[in-house]
Order: sequence, then C-alpha cells, then structure tokens
Amino acid sequence: MNSEELWQRHQRYLCRAAALGLALDISRMRFEDGFFERMTQPMQRAFEAMDALERGAIANPDENRMVGHYWLRAPERAPTPEIATAIRKTVTDVKSFAAAVHCGAVRPPSAARFSRVLSIGIGGSALGPMFVADALGQPANDRMTIEFIDNTDPDGIARTLEGLTGRLGETLCIVTSKSGGTPETRNGMLLVAEAYHAAGLDFPRHAVAITMPGSKMDRTATEQGWLSRFPMFDWVGGRTSVLSAVALLPAALQGLDIDGLLGGAAACDEATRQHDLWSNPAALMALMWYHVTDGKGRKDMVVLPYKDRLLLFSRYLQQLIMESLGKQLDLQGRRVEQGLTVYGNKGSTDQHAYVQQLREGVPNFFTVFIRVLESGGSAQEVEAGVTAGDYLHGFLLGTRAALFENDRESMTITVPRVDARVVGGLIALFERAVGLYASLINVNAYHQPGVEAGKKAAASVLALQGKVAAAISPTPQTAEAIAAKIGAQDQVETVYLLLEHLAANGRARMVHLAEPGQAAFVRT
Repeated sequence: MNSEELWQRHQRYLCRAAALGLALDISRMRFEDGFFERMTQPMQRAFEAMDALERGAIANPDENRMVGHYWLRAPERAPTPEIATAIRKTVTDVKSFAAAVHCGAVRPPSAARFSRVLSIGIGGSALGPMFVADALGQPANDRMTIEFIDNTDPDGIARTLEGLTGRLGETLCIVTSKSGGTPETRNGMLLVAEAYHAAGLDFPRHAVAITMPGSKMDRTATEQGWLSRFPMFDWVGGRTSVLSAVALLPAALQGLDIDGLLGGAAACDEATRQHDLWSNPAALMALMWYHVTDGKGRKDMVVLPYKDRLLLFSRYLQQLIMESLGKQLDLQGRRVEQGLTVYGNKGSTDQHAYVQQLREGVPNFFTVFIRVLESGGSAQEVEAGVTAGDYLHGFLLGTRAALFENDRESMTITVPRVDARVVGGLIALFERAVGLYASLINVNAYHQPGVEAGKKAAASVLALQGKVAAAISPTPQTAEAIAAKIGAQDQVETVYLLLEHLAANGRARMVHLAEPGQAAFVRT
C-alpha cells in the first residue's frame, strides 16, 4: 500500500472512545474484504452473551456462578440490591480504612503510624495490584511505600523481608486469598508472620485480610483479631478482581486515585457495551484477534507499550487473556485446544531485544502497540528540537512502519497519558475484548480447570515427598529402591527429583554421586 492508501485506511479504521480519550487503530491489520460482513452474526451473538452476563445470567456454567466484575465500577447494574450495596460499601470501607491509616487513627503498636504496605497474594491477587502500583505510583509523593510477595519462593520472600529490616514495626501487611487455602499465599503469610514474631511484633496487629466472607482466612483473621477484613466476591474471578478491594485497598493506601480507576473503567464499559461495532474498540479488538489467529490462536500477541509505567501491563494481560482463553474444551465439551499467547516488554527496550525477530523472523505473531501522547518527565532537548520523548514516539512509529512493510500486522491503542482513569479504561478494554472473543470461539472464559489440575498435581507430589522423606534410612538407597519401598514404582523419576531436592536443602544426603539410576541417598 502507498502512503495515501494507508492514510485513508487510518481514517476509516480508527475507533475513538471519546469519553476516555482512547483510540484503537486497526488499519495495519490485513483483514480480507468481506470479513466484517461474515462476522456480523457471530459478533451479534457475542454481544447478546455479554448483555446476559451483565444482567446476571449464569456465565460460568461449570461452577454455576454469575460473573460480575463489570458491576464493580457500576453497582447500579448489579442484578440485586444486596450486591450493589456490598460493592458500594466495600469502596467506602476501603477509603475510610486508608484515611484512618494515613492519619494514624489505625496505627501499629510500636510506631506513630504505618509507613509501608506489604501485600501478599498470587496470580490475580498480585498481578493486578502490582500493575496498578507501578503504573500510577510516584515514590516521592506516595502516601505509603508498597512491596509485594507473589510467590512461594523462600529466597524471594527473604529478599523482600530483608528490605524491610528495621521497618516491620511500621509495615501494614495485606493478605489476599479468596479461599484462604491457596498454598502460595498461605506460605507467604506464614513466613512473614514468623518474621514479625522474630522481630518481637504481634502480626495480627499489623494484618489485613482480603478474602471471601466465611473462608478459612476470614475465620483466622476474626479469631486472631486482625486489623480489618475486606470481601472478595464469589462472582468475581481472580484475574478480573483488580477493581475490587484486591487492588483498590493497596492503591488507596499508596495514595492513588481509586475513583479515577473505577471511573475510567466505567467510561470504557459504556463505550464497549454498545452494539455498534465501529464505535466499540473492544469488539473491534476481539474481531482482530479472531481474524489474525483464524479463531484458533495460531499467532501470538506481542504487547508493546511505549511507556515505562506500562511495563507490567503485558504480565497482567498474560493471566487475564491466557487463563481466560486457554481451554481444551469448548462450551459443548468438544476438544478444541484454544488460546491466545501473550508476551511483551516495553518500547523502546524491545528495539534492542526481539524486534529484529519480529520484523525478519518467524511471522507467528501480531503486535499491539500502546501509544501515550503526553511524554511527561523532562522536556529538555537532547538534540535541536528533539526531546527524549520525541525519540520514544519516533521509535514506536518507526517500528510500526517497519513491521507493516514486512507483512507483520499490528493494532495501535492511543491514550493521552498514564493516569488512573486511563489505566482503569485499559483494564476494562481488555476485559471486554476477552469476554467477546471467548464467545466468538465458544469457550468458557471464566473458569480455569488447568490451574486446578496443577494445584491437585502439586498436592500429590507433596504427599509423595512425605513418603519419600519417611523412607530414607541410614543405609544408602537408590531412587528405585525407595520408590519400591513406598509402592511408587511408577514414579521413580519424581522420587529421584524429590530426593535431589531434599539433599540440596539438607534434609537428606547423597552419598554416592552418580547418574540418577546409581545415586544413593541416606538420612541426615
């Protein structure tokens, strides 16, 4: 295409959400003539399914649950007054608690006030809050400094706690777990509670729970007298919980604009709720996903935000999109093995990383550029008439052009700046696109059987580890011998790997270092 044709396509295929200041340009996607006409009926069915979901229909048939993350920013749309009241109360309680912490009305026993927040969670209980904190935080001006523990890695937990040495007494700890039984979060909580104890501090006097009412964690927090408890709702999944107390509480404590987050999401919902395709950026995005992947996930999505504040956006989107769309079965139980792989970092870092492959390597991807108009920071010129922000914007436009010249497809999302309203809008945009695309490919976007299968497999491995540890004796034994001893002859490889792990951590000893089949282990 020549420059005039591209200019005409840009004007024709630019979709603006004026209330949010957001625009989606699909002109660099090479959809064929007749694509939109062919997809009219499937898209209408997707709109109808989304309408039913927002009205409170059972949208997760596997668990017989409603799916209501859209109500979090529009409680008046909730299907019952009780749900609307619970949403509004949670936001009010979050603001009140944060204000009480900031003024010292809620304070630690050994300090004048809390100055730091330590948030413990996993998956959606960590990725969303981390993204919001990094995108909107301003270390010099934030009301409180925030740190995260988002894994069951003891070394990672220790590193985070080392950074709080001497400051635990003024650190408020948020523990987020829907059930209270999620192993990673539970383990982090136990190690952190022990660190408080070792420092002579009473952990419950520093702790807040975000969990389902009546859950194991809710009972623990009540019995131990934690500072406060905030609800997670049965009808909100972890990956769509970012605009619930899960991220609103840490954001409010950090001093961020949670009203802006909710308002931006609500404005984007309004723009993407309408059935007019050409003014609905989420619908257009979902259709472009369908076009470029043939509705079967055949290409990866590379997310390239040209803004440091959006560095964690691709990590957040990985869970939102891949956990929602990566399904073996469709809604009728047929094997389809669907999904959409997501990765990305940020521009212009990627100019020196994998853009070379994107332009000239395997064409197994499409790109979503995120363009931020206001540069922010210093306006100092680094060359005559050119700022660092001009360079960043130039790299985006140049990379977009270079990819298109080599038949690589891309979309571009343009936003005015990175503020709370825009971040809320970006979250809502992709949430809606995921829901619409799931309808187009006929999968349940709101369950995660693969995650549950992984949890069950991990539990069985830990049960096997207990048997392996009990079977180690003072007499050297191979993995095969120990597997036979505990009746696990069909799991010799796993037994060996467990023995190797136990030996590396001083809970067994390898006395005969050899190939796996000949290595022998004894009790320490």
